[in-house]
Amino acid sequence: MSLVEVTDLSVEFGALRAVDQLSFSLAEGGALALVGESGSGKSTVAGALLGLHRGTGARVGGTVRVAGTDVRAATEQELRRLRGAKAAMVFQDPLSSLDPYYAVGDQIAEVYRVHTRAGRRAARARAVEVLDRVGIPDAARRARSRPHEFSGGMRQRALIAMALACEPELLIADEPTTALDVTVQAQILDLLHTLRTETGMGLLLVTHDVGVAAESVEEVLVMRHGRAVEHGPVGTVLAAPRESYTRELLDAVPRVDARRTGSPATAEVVLEATGLRREFGRGKRAFAAVDDVSLTVRRGETLGVVGESGSGKTTLGRMLVGLLDPTAGRIRYAGEPHTGVNPAVQMVFQDPVSSLNPRRSVGESIADPLRARGEKGAGAEERTRGRVTELLERVGLEGAHYDRYPHEFSGGQRQRIGIARAL
Repeated sequence: MSLVEVTDLSVEFGALRAVDQLSFSLAEGGALALVGESGSGKSTVAGALLGLHRGTGARVGGTVRVAGTDVRAATEQELRRLRGAKAAMVFQDPLSSLDPYYAVGDQIAEVYRVHTRAGRRAARARAVEVLDRVGIPDAARRARSRPHEFSGGMRQRALIAMALACEPELLIADEPTTALDVTVQAQILDLLHTLRTETGMGLLLVTHDVGVAAESVEEVLVMRHGRAVEHGPVGTVLAAPRESYTRELLDAVPRVDARRTGSPATAEVVLEATGLRREFGRGKRAFAAVDDVSLTVRRGETLGVVGESGSGKTTLGRMLVGLLDPTAGRIRYAGEPHTGVNPAVQMVFQDPVSSLNPRRSVGESIADPLRARGEKGAGAEERTRGRVTELLERVGLEGAHYDRYPHEFSGGQRQRIGIARAL
């Protein structure tokens, strides 16, 4: 019996058709991955399964049935019963999905009480139980912690715990590991597999990462421009893809054994750091996030800084661009001492949602560095807009996107906008 049945699903936002005549099904206890590049319509499909486009102005066509509920025809009350109780969703960014003011345990307990009408004590006990189930140590104590007191991986586990509170038949995971380091990513994927085995729930995984799909599901549906490109057993589709786009996705997966052509050792040194140290806190509570790090980057060279969460990578990056002052050590750019913010050294941040102003169009955000540099004179505004259009196209977007706002883009597209601004 099918847990999810989607027939000819179409979703339009104004003139944009984000999903176009998509059909697929998911059996009870099965696992299916929606795979594709940013902007392919994956998250839009996931939202349609829970009726999340209702009231947004989107036009939705086709038929969507989840756990016996006709989502398009359902009343608001029926949708509330579906969401959380029968089907639950784990979103890409746990920080924006969790209320910063309330303890994590209280937020999970609230979900449980809404759907089961349990008492406060029973709901709190259930919150501790599911936090323990997803591998959060000392769950009874950590249930009283707020989201900012959890690491990225722990926040994602807390979101999964919230989704599991009412034992849903279907779990929709929208890019659940994108912002996590590889160690934590593997732990989250193992957790999802274990939970499926223990509970028999179905899993719909939304991901741009073919490697994540290969490790996690039995079936894969490859999407592009809102349409299904290829659909079948994960082993068959990934081992012998029929479509050229699927092969492009596979070829885009980074390989450790790939040969690289580096810059010559004699190239000019553009960035040099010596003995960098950065401490946080004072006195006995002081700790060194970065301790005695030295590096050299030559013109045309790519240097990878690799490590798990909390290893100091981001703190190092923030010092190199001048957002943090080193406690000790020195930084030189093009042979000169590098202090403060230098327009020649730019940064692309991890979370594009918090680094883009939601009240301004993406074109205006990309234009900010150009205006700050002092583009003036006759035709300055026209030249600025032309440069922004060029940058949007360079990162795989369109010049027509200039006047759109960050919420109108997918997570991957927002990251491209951040890259365009840095360039």
